[in-house]
Amino acid sequence: MEALMLLFALIAVFGVVVLPMLRRRRERQEFERAAANAESRTRPGGLPRDGVQLGKDGDRAAATGLVPVDELDVRLPGPDAELVTALEEAQRTQDWRPAGRLLALTDDSEQRWQRVQSLAGAAAMELSRWRAGGEPPGGHDAGWLRRWRAEEPADPGGAQVYAQFLVWQAMADPGSADHRIILEEARTVCGEAARLAPEDPIPYITELFIARGLSYRRPDFDALWEKITQRDKQHMGAHLAALPYLSEKWHGSRADADAFATTAAAGAPEGSLLAALPLFAVYDHLPDVQLSPSMYQGAVIADAIEAAQFAVNTARSGHPVEPHVRHLLLCFLVRAERYPEAAEQVRAIDGYVGAIPWVDGENPAREYAAYRAMAIAGQ
Repeated sequence: MEALMLLFALIAVFGVVVLPMLRRRRERQEFERAAANAESRTRPGGLPRDGVQLGKDGDRAAATGLVPVDELDVRLPGPDAELVTALEEAQRTQDWRPAGRLLALTDDSEQRWQRVQSLAGAAAMELSRWRAGGEPPGGHDAGWLRRWRAEEPADPGGAQVYAQFLVWQAMADPGSADHRIILEEARTVCGEAARLAPEDPIPYITELFIARGLSYRRPDFDALWEKITQRDKQHMGAHLAALPYLSEKWHGSRADADAFATTAAAGAPEGSLLAALPLFAVYDHLPDVQLSPSMYQGAVIADAIEAAQFAVNTARSGHPVEPHVRHLLLCFLVRAERYPEAAEQVRAIDGYVGAIPWVDGENPAREYAAYRAMAIAGQ
C-alpha cells in the first residue's frame, strides 16, 4: 500500500510540476525557433523580404526597411525629435538647459509625463553605464540632472525629472539595501515638485510608482489617485502607472485590476486611449510563460486586442502615449498569430523599444526584434 501511495504521489508531482515545466520550456523553444526563422527570411541589413516601407505620418518618411537592432532606441516608446535633440545636447555638453527649456514649453500633460519619464530614464541609464565602467573616456554620470536641481531648485520640471530618476534607480535594484531609502527620497522630491506646480498631475503620477514600492495602504493609494483625477481625470499615463499597484503581483487582485481597467475604458471620451487599458490588465496577469496561440485567440484577449486597436485608430492625432499601446498590441498580435495586423504596428513604431513589454526583459532591443521579425515574415 505504501508503494502504491508513493506511486500516486510521484504521478501527481509529475503532472502538476514537471509536465507544465516541460511544456513551458518547449513553448519557449518553439517561439525562439520561429523568431530565428522569421529573422532569416528578412534581407541582409534588416530589410524585410518584401521591401515593406516603414513609416507613419512622416515620422520616419526617409526610412525604408527595418531599423538595425543596435540602433533601436530604448529611451523612447516612439518618435520625439525635439526631445532627442534636447537630451543629446544635454548629455553631450552636460548642460541641463536644453532639456529644461523643452520641458518648460511642454503644456500637454500626457506629453509632459512621457518626456519626464524619458529624460529620467536616460539619466538613469547614463549613470548606470558610468558606474559599470562601460562608458568610453569622457563618459558622463548624469551630472546635468544634478546641476539642474542645484542651479534651479524652484524649477518644477527639474524636480519632476529628478523624482522619476530616483524611482528608476530604486526599481533597477529592488533587492538593494538602499531601495527603500531612495524611494523615500523620491517621495520627498515629489512633494517639492507638487508644491512648485500645484495643478500639475505629474508629481502625483510619479508617486504611484512609489506607492507600489513602499506598499501604500489602499486608502492612501485611493487618496493619491483622487489627487490625480482632480487634475486630469482621463490621463492615460496615470492609468498605466496605477494599474500595476492594483494587480495581484503587487497589492491588489486580478478582479481589482480588471475593474479599474474596464471602468476607465467604459468612461473614455472621444480621442482617448483608455479603451486600451484592459489589454494592459491582461498583460499584468499573464502566466510566466504561455505562448500557445489558442490562449491569445480566446474571447477575453481577442476583445482586449479589439478595444486597443479601436483606441489607437480613434485617438487624437499624435497622442504621446499611443506608441505604448502599439508596442503591447504587437506582442499580443504576434502571439495570436495575427501577423498582418502585427506588421501594421511595426510600421508605426519601428525604431523605438522603450515600452512594455520589451523593457520588462533583459534585452529590450532583441525582444522587440524577435517579434518584429515574426510579424513581417508572417504577413
